[in-house]
Parts: sequence; C-alpha cells; structure tokens
Amino acid sequence: MTPDVRDRAERPPRVERRPSEDCPIPEESWDRALRLIGQADEVALACHVTPDGDALGSMLAVAFVLRSMGKRVVASFGDRHFAVPRLLRFLPGQEMLVPPDDYPAAPDLMIVFDCSTFERVGLLGANAASAREVIVVDHHPSNSGFGSLDLIDAKAAATAMLAEQLVYRLGGRLDRDIATCLYAGLVTDTGSFRYSSTTPAVHQMAARLVATGLRVDEIARELWDRSPFGYLKVLGDALERVALEDGMVWTYVTRVDRAAYALPYSELEGIIDIVRRTDEAQVAVVLKEDDYGDWQVSTRSKGTVDVAAVCAALGGGGHHNAAGFTSYDTVEETMTKFRRELRKVT
Repeated sequence: MTPDVRDRAERPPRVERRPSEDCPIPEESWDRALRLIGQADEVALACHVTPDGDALGSMLAVAFVLRSMGKRVVASFGDRHFAVPRLLRFLPGQEMLVPPDDYPAAPDLMIVFDCSTFERVGLLGANAASAREVIVVDHHPSNSGFGSLDLIDAKAAATAMLAEQLVYRLGGRLDRDIATCLYAGLVTDTGSFRYSSTTPAVHQMAARLVATGLRVDEIARELWDRSPFGYLKVLGDALERVALEDGMVWTYVTRVDRAAYALPYSELEGIIDIVRRTDEAQVAVVLKEDDYGDWQVSTRSKGTVDVAAVCAALGGGGHHNAAGFTSYDTVEETMTKFRRELRKVT
C-alpha cells in the first residue's frame, strides 16, 4: 500500500459518553476490553458456525490488529466440517484460522464475534465455557449477553461496525486487508446497502474503507456474482417445490438435491434472497438440510413481522427482518411449529 492511500484512511471520532439509550456500550466496557486484551499474551477469537461475511470479516479484521500488537492470535469457528465458505475465500488473514480441534481448550481471553447465543459458537462451546474471560462483540437484538464482558449494540447495522471501533481503540489503522474484511461484513449485513439498517454512519464507514484502495467491484463479484453450475440446478429444485400460503412463501433443499451435483451446503445462502422477492409474501422461509441431516432455517420479513421473535421461540434468533434457527424435526413438523409461532406475531 502506498503512503498516500494509507493517509486517506481516516479514523472516525471516538464514541463519546452519551445517555445509555444513545450509546448502549458504556465507555467503561470498552476500557475493560482494552485492559483485558492488553494483559493477554494470546487472544483466541471465534465467530458463529457457518460464518457469513460479517462474522468472519469482523473476526479477521481484529485478528490483524492483534497480531500487529505482538499478540499470539488463534481464530476459528465451531463447525463439524471446518471449511471457509467458497464465497469468503477471498478474505485475507485466513492463515490465522485453525480447526476447532487445534483451538485452546481453556483460553485466558476469548473474543466471540457475531454470535447471538452461546449455542452459535458450536463446537467451541466447551472452550468458551472454560475460558477465563469471554468478550462478546455483536449487534443482534436477540443476543442473550453470554459473555463475561458484552460489547453489544443492537442499533449497529453489522458487527463489522463494532469491530472497526475495536480496531481504532486498539490503536490500529485501516489498511487494505483490514478494510476488505470489514467491508465484506458491512455489505453482507446491509444487503449491499439495501436494508433499512443502512444509515449515514454505514455509508461513512464504507467511505473510510473504500479510501484504503480496496476493489469494491471484485468484492461484489466474489460475494454475489459467482456460483457453480450445480447451484442453478439445486435452485431449480427449490423453486419447483416453492409454496405460497397466507402471506408466506417457503421452500426447502435436501441433502439429496445437493449430492446430485456435489454442491456444498455453504452454496445455499443466496436462495432465500431469491425466494423473498415474492410480491405476495411478507415472510420468506427456506429450509436447508445440512450434511448431518439437520435443517438450517433461514427467514426474512419485508415489513412489520418480527421473524426474530419467531425464530427465538424455536431456539434461534437474529434481527427483526432476518433471522434463523436449527430444526431437528422433519420439514412438515418444522413448518407446523413455524406457522404456530408466526401466528403469535401477526
């Protein structure tokens, strides 16, 4: 990176003390987080299972800064099949990732990114339970506050916005690698700036990140404009069985669908964004059978329906208009339960 590009990557102002309703993370919490990190020789980082751009991008961005501070850094996510989703393999810093089996059994300090519940840590749950300190960095309104120190701002459009603040508070500065990771988080959780969570602060952060010289066109291509041919065939199967009922559109994808084209589970993320376009539906649901026979359920809402409340009642969580949960029942049983909970909020 040339010096003039680095100079354009300006720091945002530090968050000032304001009433709690305007600044949900007290300065005392930020200060304690900095003390814990400063005292640690090794910092273990984690994000939620089947990571998206916000989870993995936020974690790797902070990992870069911690490594530059001379900390030993280990980062992971608790999937049984440990693999970075194909669409995120462009993110820098993946040499810092280790599989769950190589993660510290009882970290002195563990920082968890973008996890709304303890269960979302997956296989790293035992590690988190044994950690001396656990800092949770998250923006989900449904977060249960499971850390020994919680840095949670439900008004933030992405965990990446909190990760950026942590980067600056640790004395770091944006470079192209850090900015790429944060930008991936910002654009994925705002739907490429299409969701209602997109505020002036979101665009201001995007401007800071783009100023480092990152290629937004290349990032967009990796995130949204690539897929293997098998994805089109599986999408066709999902759309063939799609159903519309009482303002809800839904479908499902089985392991058998994917196996026919050797399509990894991680390639299914975009199906919900196609199904949710249905004009006649306010709620969209896609059930995706993972490699272990469990159903990962993604939900979206266009308006007043709080799908986070529905998913929370079924053991999951998320945001008002985007949430999910895991089901161990059949498709029919899962949808019966979902309909029952949906009726309670409509």
